[in-house]
Amino acid sequence: MLVDSFGRTATDLRVSLTDRCNLRCSYCMPPEGLEWLPKPELLTDDEVVRLVRIGVERLGVTEVRFTGGEPLLRRGLPDLVRRTVELEPRPRVSLTTNGIGLARLAGPLADAGLDRVNVSLDTLDRETFKRLAHRDRLPDVLAGLAAAREAGLRPVKVNAVLMRGVNDHEAVPLLRWCLERGYRLRFIEQMPLDAQHGWSRTDMITADEILARLGEVFALTPADADVRGSAPAESFLVDGGPETVGVIGSVTRPFCGACDRVRLTADGQVRNCLFATEESNLRDALRDGASDDDLADRWRAAVSRKRAGHGIDDPAFLQPARPMSAIGG
Repeated sequence: MLVDSFGRTATDLRVSLTDRCNLRCSYCMPPEGLEWLPKPELLTDDEVVRLVRIGVERLGVTEVRFTGGEPLLRRGLPDLVRRTVELEPRPRVSLTTNGIGLARLAGPLADAGLDRVNVSLDTLDRETFKRLAHRDRLPDVLAGLAAAREAGLRPVKVNAVLMRGVNDHEAVPLLRWCLERGYRLRFIEQMPLDAQHGWSRTDMITADEILARLGEVFALTPADADVRGSAPAESFLVDGGPETVGVIGSVTRPFCGACDRVRLTADGQVRNCLFATEESNLRDALRDGASDDDLADRWRAAVSRKRAGHGIDDPAFLQPARPMSAIGG
């Protein structure tokens, strides 16, 4: 098992398939984009599947989520999903995406065995979307969400980041819109993971603010006070339920003590946390002929060094060099 020195066991593997993205969201990267990883540095499909297989068969991984960048940009994604769900014991397999291209791929991904999707959607206003993402692609995202629902990729989860003076007035409209369509909305506090290193705590809309704004219109009651476990989102029943809304207070309400996640970057580095400043290189060992046993041992050793928390409130906190797009959410 992947156990750290604090007794936490990592069972949730986030696998980044590319650092590339077709949006330029302001809280992630500059409008001109970034310098992408050279293709030879990226794990091949066979290398991805081999490392995932080791995680599932030898290290106790029970859930695999494909991320990016934008994972829908990875050619052969449905085949990667199919090969992953064929592993024994079968892991739960999900996808985090910006939704562009999902209208075309939702059916093939569902046929390949994908269980569910998380789609990023920060605004319902087309002009605000263009301002945030520097691309006029809101209709594509909405079409992708509808296609995921029709393909049976349920629950369809929507991730929204609120930014002060930009889209923070949309908390209630976003929730109402999701409730009407059967999507499960989760608000996420903006985190210091932008390539520009321009994050400011004062600009961040906190979990308390989000709940206060929603509470002006909806009756919210805790849905999982005793069973939250390692789930990052605090879940609340909306107007008595059964519908819920989630709030992920990564900064002000950290859940590090119950974290069960480990990350594999697109270039084969193990990361224990979004905010880690250390990585462990599995790609080079794999390409140098390491056995499955050796790779598993290296992975265990990497996770054993996981820190107690992300340390954002520590005066000595340093934002990781990699932005979110190069880490994988």
